[in-house]
Amino acid sequence: MMIAIISDIHDNVANLEKCLSWCLKNDIEKLVACGDMANIDTIAYLSANFPGEIYLIDGNAELYGERELEPFTNIIYSGEIGLREIGGLRIGFCHQPEKIKKVFKLAQTAPDFIFYGHTHKPWLERDGDTTIANPGNLAGIIHQATFAVLDCQYKKLDLKILADLK
Repeated sequence: MMIAIISDIHDNVANLEKCLSWCLKNDIEKLVACGDMANIDTIAYLSANFPGEIYLIDGNAELYGERELEPFTNIIYSGEIGLREIGGLRIGFCHQPEKIKKVFKLAQTAPDFIFYGHTHKPWLERDGDTTIANPGNLAGIIHQATFAVLDCQYKKLDLKILADLK
């Protein structure tokens, strides 16, 4: 199973459209959204244009409320932190890096991956048996627009630079 990890769209629907188009052409089955999507129109676009499950957590710049997410049946909302089994892996996610500790506490045993956003900078590190990664940002603010793709079968994580996509 292949999953995409996105963060910090900040209502840049043009970049989101390019990312989702690539995801559909490359058999991405599920998507983890690490916050700062921004308004409900961006969420509606994401939900309508990605057919798989979308695991969503809050960022610090959201302009929608939890009740507004109810019509989107492919969105699995987790509040400020999430932990799910996806593709046979235990995957945690949050927005701000300081919440990574909360994800570890929620997990009780080390997850395979924890994804976060907020800094807009792609980042990869290890903490014991857990890979901690920031996919960067789709908005293209401060750093170029990026997202990550995880091949769950091989536990292989790749960074995708939006400008390089065909």
